[in-house]
Amino acid sequence: MIRKNQRFLAQLYSLVDFLCIQISFLLAWWLKFKSGWMDFDGALPVEIYAFWSLVYGAIAIVTGVLVSLYTPKRKKRFSDEVLKLIQVHMTSLFVLLSIMFFVKQVDISRDYLALYISFDLLLIMLYRYFLKQSLKHFRKKGFNKQFVLIIGAGSLGCKFYENLRQYPELGYEVIGFLDDHRTFTPEELKQYKPVLGAVDELEKILRKKMIDEVVLALPLYAHPKYAKIISICEKAGVRALIIPDFFDFLPARPYFDNFAGMPMINVRDIPLDLTGNRLVKRMFDIVFSSFAIIVTSPIMLLVAIGIKLTSKGPIIFKQERVGLNRRKFSMYKFRSMKDLPEGVTDTGWTTENDPRRTKFGAFLRKTSLDELPQFFNVLTGQMSVVGPRPERPYFVEQFREEVPKYMVKHHVRPGITGYAQANGLRGDTSIEDRIEHDIFYIENWSILLDIKIIFKTVLQGFVNKNAY
Repeated sequence: MIRKNQRFLAQLYSLVDFLCIQISFLLAWWLKFKSGWMDFDGALPVEIYAFWSLVYGAIAIVTGVLVSLYTPKRKKRFSDEVLKLIQVHMTSLFVLLSIMFFVKQVDISRDYLALYISFDLLLIMLYRYFLKQSLKHFRKKGFNKQFVLIIGAGSLGCKFYENLRQYPELGYEVIGFLDDHRTFTPEELKQYKPVLGAVDELEKILRKKMIDEVVLALPLYAHPKYAKIISICEKAGVRALIIPDFFDFLPARPYFDNFAGMPMINVRDIPLDLTGNRLVKRMFDIVFSSFAIIVTSPIMLLVAIGIKLTSKGPIIFKQERVGLNRRKFSMYKFRSMKDLPEGVTDTGWTTENDPRRTKFGAFLRKTSLDELPQFFNVLTGQMSVVGPRPERPYFVEQFREEVPKYMVKHHVRPGITGYAQANGLRGDTSIEDRIEHDIFYIENWSILLDIKIIFKTVLQGFVNKNAY
């Protein structure tokens, strides 16, 4: 079996990135200046463009090294890699343009630059995606494996072993466990790898067997052993990873922070806490909701006329909901029910064949057309296009006591659609399942995930079989 050196892979990645950048230069140059498909009034010599392409390639590789773009990728998601690639190349472009401005090289074609960067990102993403999928395929076949030793054969170690077996594409193979107090029965050995010895035998095991990573899955009371175990691993040149015994309390992707000079685990790391991420999402919301209002304005006009002709009462129904940071706001919807008498509060779920609905209102709710006015909530900043669905204060008070982690959803703006709704959890469905999806969205937010949810919502259609 061929075991590749990680440093060699990092160098290979950087070399192929550099080659992709130069291929992008050739493609952009040909398309802009030689193909005849685009107009131009003249061009600088090709040597000048080639020189700046080489400079850009060097800047991009250095930037990639500085932001750890070329670190091991076996455990990383491709979406995270795409975001980092975009950050690296946008930063590199800014540096390049700054240098060109400083040396007064300002005659480079803008069309060429746009093509150059587009080809650059496209080629790099394509080859990396193809390579990642190929490596997954070969790892499933048993090639390029990494061998893991688990210290601790208790519930924590066994759970990690079971989880790891569900991801054969990662290419990890557990060779066994070390534990001071437990050995597996013949029945358990059919499910788990054997206990190779006690924790004190770690150094001997590392000398005898080819091990790439040691995973510490010990209970809290074994904390005093950690220093010695880590020291032995470092002496042997083996990576050590720690699974905290309180991992159930941590998010899917825990974030380490520094507070008063001490490293701390942020129990609820939220990407949208970062100002840059909030700004990107807000700009996206403004652009998308403005476009949606313009496009759907004829539909909204027809809906308004339909409501006015089929029932008495206002066209727009305002209902108090709980939003970002538990602040209350009025959410707008097209009225789909009979107007409530003054002073009466609605605290009930809508049910099938609900007598409160109007005939036209039933159609609106089934097709989700009653939600269109919420784009105005998005414009005012009370909601987002994508996010957890907001609930009425009455139910928030009820669910906060009954559903674990229910209030976590209020760390971000509520949305017109969300990760739960895009996965079919709409209307009369499990609150627990919805919250689980909402928390995943909050902890894993990216603008690409928002776009994916919107596309999924549109492709699935707006008809909701669970809406009454």
